[in-house]
Amino acid sequence: REILNTLPYLGLDIEGQTRTSTRIEYSPNRPDYSTEYGVAIGLQGLLGVSSGIPDMGIRDGGYSIHADRSVSRVRPYVTCIVARGPRMDDHSLRQVIAMQEDLHSGLGRGRRRLAIGLHDLDGISFPLRYSTTTPDHRFIPLHYTTESSILDLLKSHPAGIKYGQLLDGSELVPLITDAKGTTLSVPPIINAAATTMTTNTRNILVEVTGTIHHTIEDALSTISLTLYGAGFDLYMVEVSGAGNSTPEFKTRKMSIDKGLIHDTIGLELSVSKIAESLGRSRLDARVYGDRIECTIPRHRFDILGRMDLVEEVALGYGIDKIQPASPPPPSRTLGQASPLSSDLGRIRSIMTGMGYLEAVNSGLTSLQLLYQRTNRDPSDAIPVLNSKSREHCILRDLLLPGIISNLAGNIHEQYPQRIFEVGKVFCGGGSIREVVHLCAASSHGGASFSEVRSIIQSVMRYALHAGCRTVPYTHPTLEPGRSASIIVEGRNVGMIGEVARSVLDASRIRERVAAFEISLDWIRRRGAGMRGRAAGSSTAL
Repeated sequence: REILNTLPYLGLDIEGQTRTSTRIEYSPNRPDYSTEYGVAIGLQGLLGVSSGIPDMGIRDGGYSIHADRSVSRVRPYVTCIVARGPRMDDHSLRQVIAMQEDLHSGLGRGRRRLAIGLHDLDGISFPLRYSTTTPDHRFIPLHYTTESSILDLLKSHPAGIKYGQLLDGSELVPLITDAKGTTLSVPPIINAAATTMTTNTRNILVEVTGTIHHTIEDALSTISLTLYGAGFDLYMVEVSGAGNSTPEFKTRKMSIDKGLIHDTIGLELSVSKIAESLGRSRLDARVYGDRIECTIPRHRFDILGRMDLVEEVALGYGIDKIQPASPPPPSRTLGQASPLSSDLGRIRSIMTGMGYLEAVNSGLTSLQLLYQRTNRDPSDAIPVLNSKSREHCILRDLLLPGIISNLAGNIHEQYPQRIFEVGKVFCGGGSIREVVHLCAASSHGGASFSEVRSIIQSVMRYALHAGCRTVPYTHPTLEPGRSASIIVEGRNVGMIGEVARSVLDASRIRERVAAFEISLDWIRRRGAGMRGRAAGSSTAL
């Protein structure tokens, strides 16, 4: 009962229970909780069995793998570890394989960024070699009893058909072989039958290949922790060649002030209690005055900033121990929607009534989507510091690129397609400023400038009680001669037109697209002006 009561405080949701087992759901940012071994390590901390970073005790085992220069053009990075230990029963083996597939789907983005191979170590001769070969290379694939060429697998095997496209049409295929020339793996497609893991397997080779070095080491650290929790002894594999290096499982340090913890959680904890709480979350901590220096293990790549450490303190201290403070006295004022919120609500209602479906896109996007695909100059791009993803590294300054991406993702759906978005964009210059925009696009064979002009005129008239006009204007995303700027109250507030064919081709959109985008910042200014004039009249009276 104590274990079951503690599971939710690890951030795990209990989905169901039987007499002998409990089914839990874990967050994708904690792949170390994808097996019961990782969950047990977390529980040991909260239940007071163990504290601080688990010491995996990785040793030097004299193993090595060398990467040939040819892999740089296909799948450049490789890393490995060896685990020796108890024989795996069917339950343990299924868990490790399930974790492998979860890592493929999450961190690996469907094996594009990384692919994991699990092998029975016995019978493998070191050193290993990571190289490339041609598609006519023959070996016995996993679950096969006869040889097959890689080319045949790419054409007929489900894994070959699904993952062969990740090689991007390369004439070379990645290959891992041992010292005797035995094929171990053809990443990211399939392992060889020679090293199939079974319930008789005692010793394991884990190899991870991929396109991003830190990502494959993220995956390896998670797998290593899991095998350590399952009772295996871990041995380093020396990695060399083609820019590869031996994994170091480096920890990193981050400092936090007890004032931030008090302001966020509302608890007046001593620095020693904070350090103890971090230890219960399986982190290491040292006290320096009012500052706590936290050491973060390699597998906790989900900890990105100090607020994440505040959360770990709360979890280690015990969410169940945190009591709500006395509520403030009830307000004697009446709440109401702001004028801008009311205007945006009317805009959404009118756009929906005219047959447009609302989209909600991220304020963080990529350089390719925001600028390159829309023919725009990226010199004014607003990058994000320390971004963890190339798909989310730029603050958007327009909604239209995201809308075009939405249309590109639905090219196989029925036409016409009409979508809109009301969302924040970011303006650079001295300081970054948030501005609300409205963008809408209509895509079908007859989409035109006139169609979307009638839409924006209706929105202006019935939602914002204002008029607008258009004047000729050239924009790199719009078709020359079929585009204009939108003028409201003498100000240029947006653009309208038919999307350029080159932009549509870059997104593989076959149908025509007409769109407009308008800044709604003038509504706020207009409201302020009207309130100011009303206040002035009252003073005069």
